[in-house]
Amino acid sequence: MMSSSLPFIRLKPKANARAIRHGFPWVYDNELVTDRRTKSLAAGSLAVLQDAERVSLGVVAVNPNSRIFCRMLDHNSETLINQAWFATKIKRAAEMRDQLYGEPFYRLVHAEADGLPGVVIDRFGDTAVVQPNAAWADVLLEPLVAALQEVTGVTCVLKSGTSRVRSLEGLSEDSAVLCGVAPESPVNVSMNGATYLADVTDGQKTGLFYDQRLNHSFASKLCRGANVLDVFSHVGGFSLAALAAGAKSALAVDGSARALKLAVDGANTSGFEDRFSTRRGDAFDVLIELASEEAQFDVVICDPPAFAPSKSALEKGLRAYERVARLAAPLVNEGGYLALCSCSHAAELARFRAASIRGIGRAGRKSQLIHTGFAGPDHPLMPQLSESGYLKSLFFRL
Repeated sequence: MMSSSLPFIRLKPKANARAIRHGFPWVYDNELVTDRRTKSLAAGSLAVLQDAERVSLGVVAVNPNSRIFCRMLDHNSETLINQAWFATKIKRAAEMRDQLYGEPFYRLVHAEADGLPGVVIDRFGDTAVVQPNAAWADVLLEPLVAALQEVTGVTCVLKSGTSRVRSLEGLSEDSAVLCGVAPESPVNVSMNGATYLADVTDGQKTGLFYDQRLNHSFASKLCRGANVLDVFSHVGGFSLAALAAGAKSALAVDGSARALKLAVDGANTSGFEDRFSTRRGDAFDVLIELASEEAQFDVVICDPPAFAPSKSALEKGLRAYERVARLAAPLVNEGGYLALCSCSHAAELARFRAASIRGIGRAGRKSQLIHTGFAGPDHPLMPQLSESGYLKSLFFRL
């Protein structure tokens, strides 16, 4: 769409236009002059954002149904948002990943940090899974997918519409095969010496969590010759990496039978089946059961889902993180290690760390914090947007 044909929307005089000029990618609904014309714009349509003096700030995607009314796409208000524009963004993202990773298995696009607000793309060799978590990406999915194929050569593109964020945007939770033929079985992904099985068609989110790759690697160094407990394990993220590094045993705990089946298949494919076991159940219940059984482990890792997905859920989420730490700490041998993770962007590092330390203390254990880990470089942080740095992993020696 030609930018000259786009409607204009304007910031209120007290809105922080400087933050937008310096890279902040969002404009909230209470920062805009919202008249009947503005509110009638279709979700996912494009507009030119102006400051209060009518100076153009760039091309934005709008969604009157969302608290985030505008997402900045390009600071040049004359830019055309078309397949070529998408290709430039994806090519820039791919160049960095291909420099860092030997095989095309990584997060290819990490939303705002890669210049595509709300868009997540994970690559699994010849297959890519797209999460269009903003209305504009749904509207422009066709040129996005065409650019993705043009730049990467992937033969299959899947849409995952199950993200919680889509509901906040007023979008349906539908998934689809956008091009090519979907894999008939889980995709093998090699990381940190282990083989993981990613269910890209029916798994959680895109099928595998690439963001913990570096933290898996660090944890594995603590696991040589160790008995390991991996709680909230999904498809065996930490436990398979631990076994690849020479762990004596690993027990994976998760509430999903499907995820644990993929973990077992990954262990079998990796040749770890004789050292790997699983236990299905609510993680909190299993931690209590293990304590009653007087079980002890050299390394315990807890990587729960987002307990604080929003600011309104923060206090409740922090209490849940504290409880995880309190229940997990007694299971760690003297001199052993406890890793605690959070993928809640609302729980900033200092608050999460305080909750974790409080839980360890209430379990009667003393600790040293030996390492703090974050997401890998295929999940870059946008400096202006703290929400893009959501993952924290704390490693304690008890």
